[in-house]
Amino acid sequence: MRPNSQALKHKLSHDSEREFGGTLGAVCIPIFLPLTVLFLICLSRSPEASLFQWPPPLPSADQLWDPLAPVLLLGWFALHAVIYLMPLGKVRHVHQTNSIGVFLMLLLGLGAPLGYLFELLLPLAVCAIAVSFLFSIYLYIRSFWAPSHALALGGNTGNPLYDFFIGRELNPRIGDFDLKYFCELRPGLIGWVVINLGMLMKEVELRGSPSLAMILVNSFQLLYVADALWNEEAVLTTMDIVHDGFGFMLVFGDLAWVPFTYGLQAAFLVVHPQTLSSLKAAAIIALNGIGYYIFRQSNSQKNQFRRDPTHPSVTRLETIATATGKRLLVSGWWGLVRHPNYLGDLLMALAWSLPCGFSYLLPYFYVIYFTVLLIHREARDERQCRAKYGLAWDTYCRRVPYRIFPYIY
Repeated sequence: MRPNSQALKHKLSHDSEREFGGTLGAVCIPIFLPLTVLFLICLSRSPEASLFQWPPPLPSADQLWDPLAPVLLLGWFALHAVIYLMPLGKVRHVHQTNSIGVFLMLLLGLGAPLGYLFELLLPLAVCAIAVSFLFSIYLYIRSFWAPSHALALGGNTGNPLYDFFIGRELNPRIGDFDLKYFCELRPGLIGWVVINLGMLMKEVELRGSPSLAMILVNSFQLLYVADALWNEEAVLTTMDIVHDGFGFMLVFGDLAWVPFTYGLQAAFLVVHPQTLSSLKAAAIIALNGIGYYIFRQSNSQKNQFRRDPTHPSVTRLETIATATGKRLLVSGWWGLVRHPNYLGDLLMALAWSLPCGFSYLLPYFYVIYFTVLLIHREARDERQCRAKYGLAWDTYCRRVPYRIFPYIY
């Protein structure tokens, strides 16, 4: 990179808009989100399970620590690291895309008493939070030895608190081992499914068989994770990989937030069993199916267009030319709303909560949080696309006025 290009990138890094509340957010989020994880787990196993109960259920020190937890957690990470390095699957841009194989191997090999994960949930979450902080500190320190072209545009502001949170380095590697790509899909995402299975096995221990509600939650979320792993290559074009630095925000999200909050419904059902009629179950299955169909078809259409715009399945779709040479889809799924995949995501999120009934708000934490997250992510994407495509993006927005929900938003 030429000196003037380096200077320009350095200036853009310092002048770029700070997201997530800037310095204040970078201080508050690493404090309150880990506490939120522990709070939600405690609530899920309390009799009241109320988000508004006071005083909140506080765990004892014995409930927060178990010497087995760090052994299991570090062993889990090490297992995934070893399998990541195995010559399985395809290699794309030095990324080993073998997550679905890993997933199937682990499912076949899980013969451990997974029901004990219910007792270990809090200690495991504490260890995952600690690992997230330690790993983020390592990433921040090592980023100062990274070349300037390897730094993330938004994470090199000169403010240490904000840069630690957002991440200074875009895709840190140890040799060919891509740390961000590894964390994005492997230990946390697959760990989410294993924890869910543990909750199902705990319910079997307590009641002799899993409830229909527990089976639905496990099945829906298993499908979601399996889909992500089967379409692993698609993650290489996501905002997390191509734009965001690898700092505490993504590290904590991948290793702690996803496995311990996304499966909150399964943990809730262990202590608060629900009865579902066949009609209600059928309606919930239909809702999840519709959401998944929208999510998968829209993502597949976008990915196919990126890979090969001349493919018969996308060649007749209407597009808008941009100054960058790329074209924007304005028909098909992407002519309905600007983010049809988000619409499918939210319908599935609602279906995951409905098996828990309507007596408690706690199981709906995920769908509420996810709605806020996707609206915020859509706004971030909007800013980046407007900066990247200019007038072509304005034309696209006029052609496709709705962002996520047709005729609503």
